[in-house]
Amino acid sequence: VQLQASGGGLVQAGGSLRLSCAASGFTFDDYSIGWFRQAPGKEREFVASISWNSGNTQYADPVKGRFSITRDRAKDTIYLQMNSLKPEDTAIYYCAVALRSYGSSSARDYRYWGPGTLVTVSS
Repeated sequence: VQLQASGGGLVQAGGSLRLSCAASGFTFDDYSIGWFRQAPGKEREFVASISWNSGNTQYADPVKGRFSITRDRAKDTIYLQMNSLKPEDTAIYYCAVALRSYGSSSARDYRYWGPGTLVTVSS
């Protein structure tokens, strides 16, 4: 299983970024993909998840209304569109796979993790 996150960078507060997570190397019947983030000195926290088959989504309260998670089944890629970014969104963002049809906000439910991509939001 390979997950490759990309799209991070430096952006000013109020700006936007779109992260991508390319998934390969597995053929599970159903699964969900989650985005997590970890800021310096803080624990990893849930951001959003999407069920691969149903497309059902789940968001953490701090990002509701600003972030959107989508999937492109033809490209086996998951996207995280991040708008109205705030300095507190600064973190390393990770995508992960949970072997379950519905998403979860718990990192323990995710079995496979990719290397993160750094998002820095300047004030």
